[in-house]
Amino acid sequence: MDSQQKYPRTFSFEFFPPKSPEGIAKLRATRRQLAQLNPKFFSVTFGAGGSTRDRTLETVLEIQKEGHLAAPHLSCIASTRAEIAATLELYKANGIRHVVALRGDLPSGLASFGELRYASELVAFIREQTGDWFTVEVACYPEMHPQARTPQEDVRNFKRKVDAGANSAITQYFFNADSYFHFVDECEAAGIDLPIVPGIMPIGNFSQLARFSDACGADIPRWIRLRLQSYADDVPSIRAFGLDVITELCDRLLSAGAPGLHFYTLNQAGLTSTIWQRLGLS
Repeated sequence: MDSQQKYPRTFSFEFFPPKSPEGIAKLRATRRQLAQLNPKFFSVTFGAGGSTRDRTLETVLEIQKEGHLAAPHLSCIASTRAEIAATLELYKANGIRHVVALRGDLPSGLASFGELRYASELVAFIREQTGDWFTVEVACYPEMHPQARTPQEDVRNFKRKVDAGANSAITQYFFNADSYFHFVDECEAAGIDLPIVPGIMPIGNFSQLARFSDACGADIPRWIRLRLQSYADDVPSIRAFGLDVITELCDRLLSAGAPGLHFYTLNQAGLTSTIWQRLGLS
């Protein structure tokens, strides 16, 4: 963990672009609450193939108008170089200086990955097109990307993104702190030296969490899964247990020198705010 302890702590919150007027109003209320915590930036997800590009940009611009830094996600899957270049120019024209560069998932029904198949190629393309205009975040996977063949291959793939010009990384969420510590050690051994910020998923709905985790390869430890299953539809008990688990996880990560936290908020403020308060962050 030596490489991580030298970096200043960065806290950030992730949203997805809302689809309805009700969702827009809800996200505005969420942002007002979370903005009081003074995060370094808010990030906004981006649908594969640019399917949410307009809504992503609208959300980012609204965040900027509120006086906060915002980082749109950018996915290369099922997109051409020309489409990605146009999106980058659109972001530049609107004064956006921070992006989260991802491969993304192939949209259902499409057979082609597009002209850029990997996130490392996307990062290299961003640098080729825009130089140092953008701060570029990338993703990494303490418990291994579900499509990687070995942990060693996964670290090599991560290093390709770093070597292509990434500035920092945000991890997939996890619930076992040791998986993060071991991953950071493996990265240090591979010569990777940049902030690796843990991604944090608050627990408020077990069926939703299980669905997300099965899709992205995040492991829910057996003891956590069994305890959540035992609560059935008892939402207050699920939330109370989840707050204890995630607060302890965050405290352990920060105490060991993790360079901040990135919360996957699901456009809700309550759980993230409570975890923040329990940690005594300012």
